[in-house]
Amino acid sequence: MTSPVHTCWIELSRPDGPQAAYLALPPAGRGPGLVLFQEIFGVNAHIRAVAEQYALAGYVVLAPDVFWRQAPRVELGYEGADLQRARELLAGADRQQLVGDVAAVVDALRRRPEVTGRVGALGYCMGGRLAYLAAATTDVDAAVAYYGGGIQDQLDLAGRVRCPLLLHYGQTDAHIPPEAVERVRQALAPSRAQVHVYPGAGHGFNCWARGTYHPPSAALALARSLALFATTLFQAS
Repeated sequence: MTSPVHTCWIELSRPDGPQAAYLALPPAGRGPGLVLFQEIFGVNAHIRAVAEQYALAGYVVLAPDVFWRQAPRVELGYEGADLQRARELLAGADRQQLVGDVAAVVDALRRRPEVTGRVGALGYCMGGRLAYLAAATTDVDAAVAYYGGGIQDQLDLAGRVRCPLLLHYGQTDAHIPPEAVERVRQALAPSRAQVHVYPGAGHGFNCWARGTYHPPSAALALARSLALFATTLFQAS
């Protein structure tokens, strides 16, 4: 059976060159927009599958290639040399350029003719931090961050979050300890942010290609994410 979701790679015109992005259109061909920010492993099979998952739910999903300046359209696995390469790419990324890229991609998605209504941001690991940055520094209407690494180190931006924000953390995440999650929770308390911690789940619990995949947590986090986007994005601009 042919999928009702149409997907393709597109290029976003940027002052310093073209940035690739994976576009997934819903069965209706139109809908609210979602910017999907990758993990450090590129817009790989998992991220493309997530894009298609949300497209099936009615969203126009755009997953930009975050490392487009260093290694265009790189796709990496989760262990060994691939993991080392992913960490090197993250270390080599310029923070100010990333902030600018987030704003540019949000704007590019808003301007697409397929996008009706509002635009949200969704991200995993590094992408979770970028989704948080989108909530704090752009005009997105809602954002969801899964195990966003480094959010606890950028809480100076917490007061700038104006849209509904949902954060998912694994209770046993070795990369984001409970005290870091608590700092995030306290800093975002004045906003409309919701912080959920999933018992028995570790880092990367949403990714079915990883050993840390935790299906009950992934299912519950997906349900909460879909509920947030459904109640915030399916409205007229």
